[in-house]
Order: sequence, then structure tokens, then C-alpha cells
Amino acid sequence: MFDDKRSKRVILVAHCLLNQNAKLDRCAHYPGVILEAAGEIVKSGAGILQMPCPELLCLGLDRETDKKAKSSIAAEDTRIAARMEEPRNRATCRRLVADLVYQVLEYQKSGFGVLGVVGINGSPTCAVERTWAEDGERDGPGVFIGILNRELGKESIFLPMRGIRPAEPKKAVAAVRELLRR
Repeated sequence: MFDDKRSKRVILVAHCLLNQNAKLDRCAHYPGVILEAAGEIVKSGAGILQMPCPELLCLGLDRETDKKAKSSIAAEDTRIAARMEEPRNRATCRRLVADLVYQVLEYQKSGFGVLGVVGINGSPTCAVERTWAEDGERDGPGVFIGILNRELGKESIFLPMRGIRPAEPKKAVAAVRELLRR
């Protein structure tokens, strides 16, 4: 089955890796795509499964920011982190994750290699190693990646996950290359 030119290799990536336009105001490091990281994936021939942006889907593009307030990025990240912990927003994350888990299972059932997950460290939702909560960065995954990891585990799927930072392109490329070697 699938006897054609496809690579049969897929990698999951945070939405904003391919679309910086979805980022919180003042947080985009690129006009569109995080070029270095995305370029490595494209060159490898792996397919890209762009995960949804839970913050955009739960809070909107403006993240329900008070436009009259001149909040710092840290204050906004703290507010967003707290909002994403709300039961309604966690439920949305669980629904989004259910769709991703289904797709991963479908790829694996058809013999495709699912190489891993690239998240965005520092994000309240899509961080892998370092997230944002309670006025600062802390160790651990963001809300969305934490739910994704748990739900994949329920299906006995253990994908390697790496977090990147757009402001650190050399480290981002190294993290992506590590996943692509699988």
C-alpha cells in the first residue's frame, strides 16, 4: 500500500513553527515560517503534520488582550498560561489532541514512521522542556503538549519530543535534526 514516492515519514510541529502570524503580539521572530527549522524538515523529505494552535483556538488571535493595558510579554504569558488551565480550554486541548492521536495511529497503522514532535519552549501551551506559568519559565511541558504526551501514552505511543526557541536557530536546527535521524 502507498507504493509511490512518499517518504512514509512524518513529524509533528507546533503551529507557529510554520506560521508565526499566530503568535502573541510582540513574540513573532519571523515574518512567517521559522526558516531554519522548517528548512531542515523540508530538505529531509519528511511530511509535516502542523498541530493546531490551542491558544488561537481558545483565546483568539489577540488572546483576549486588553488593548488599553500596556502589559509586558511576561504578564501576557502569565495570563495566557492561567487561561489555558481553565476547564473549558483544557477540554478544547483534549479534543484537539484526540484528532492528533487519531492521525498518528493512522500513519503508524499504514507503516509510516512518526518521527516525533517539535514544540516551542517558553510557550504556555506548546512547550516541551520549559513552559511558562506563574510569572516565569519553569521545567515541564505546556498544557497542550502535556495532554498530547499523556494521550499518546494511553495508546502506547512514545514519541520523542523536542522544544525549540525561534530566537536560537542553531539549537533549533540541531533539535530538528535529532528527530529526523529516527
